[in-house]
Amino acid sequence: MTARMTTTTAPSARLSAPASVAELERLLTTPSPALVEDMAARTGDLVILGAGGKMGPSLTVLARRALDAAGRSGDAVHAVSRWSDAAQADTLRDAGVDVVTADLMGPDADLSALPDAADVVYMVGAKFGTTSAPSLAWAANAALVHDVARRYADSTIAAFSTGNVYPLVPVGSGGCAEDHPVGPVGEYAMSCLGRERLFEHVALTRGTKVATVRLNYAVDLRYGVLFDVASPILAGEPVDVTTGHVNVVWQGYANEVALRALGHASAPATAINLTGPETASVRRLATQLGAALGREVSFTGTESPTALLNDASRCHELFGYPQVPLRTLVEWQAAWLAAGLPTSGKPTKFAVRDGKF
Repeated sequence: MTARMTTTTAPSARLSAPASVAELERLLTTPSPALVEDMAARTGDLVILGAGGKMGPSLTVLARRALDAAGRSGDAVHAVSRWSDAAQADTLRDAGVDVVTADLMGPDADLSALPDAADVVYMVGAKFGTTSAPSLAWAANAALVHDVARRYADSTIAAFSTGNVYPLVPVGSGGCAEDHPVGPVGEYAMSCLGRERLFEHVALTRGTKVATVRLNYAVDLRYGVLFDVASPILAGEPVDVTTGHVNVVWQGYANEVALRALGHASAPATAINLTGPETASVRRLATQLGAALGREVSFTGTESPTALLNDASRCHELFGYPQVPLRTLVEWQAAWLAAGLPTSGKPTKFAVRDGKF
């Protein structure tokens, strides 16, 4: 795994591997001093739309704790979702979050009933199953943005996007920086670019401050690329290295960047690539995971000369390097799986090359 940037920051104290879901959640939801400082510079309530997804609950609790630490206990964090998991909603309530139940795509959706807020984090989206239902991809990833952007035209918005808006690029290129021409592959990726374009439009026409955060593969231990690479090893199956290189990043860092990106939103909108500093070799990741798990590793396929890769140099310049480095994430992932701790069963499908999800 080779780093894109030659400069480094001093390493922080080594964190212990989380040995339970509670310890993992604590790591994901403990704000850094930098996040607290950034939140202290802002005012008003925060709305998180689509807060019930994979990243939403931990980001929401992180936001609540950051606001409290910043002396903003009087500013609310509103978490909006359908909340199919009632226990998840209860956990957020216990953390001091205002839980709002709303189906934003429902036939009777009334966005005017959503809470007002100075800041909005937009996490709504659809990926898996959109090949068989492409209209869903466009409805969830693009059309809904029109209504949300009008509802929160006077707010500052940090909107999650994806590195899929870029084309596949040579693995030695260092990945696509924010000024690289977009080239989405497949309707999912095209609909995500549509989401960005609609946010860009409201920024241009209404002056709404927007930051679009192009994320490549957060690692939570319960899911993520490292789990996907380890799964065939545990099953005694070969690891496919056709997609031979990938970007990953600790989810705690991804959550923080999404919140801190509010301070860098602008009109016209700005894009921020969000991932780790390495172009990681899938073969090497598998070898390291196999060694840590005490399992033999075999491979199938031949590494393609191209992959979906982001250059997040600007992100690291703005927010610093991820506090959990890749080698530590590999160790944590192996320890998590060896201990039989819970997993989500939600693959990233990072190896998909034709854009069909």
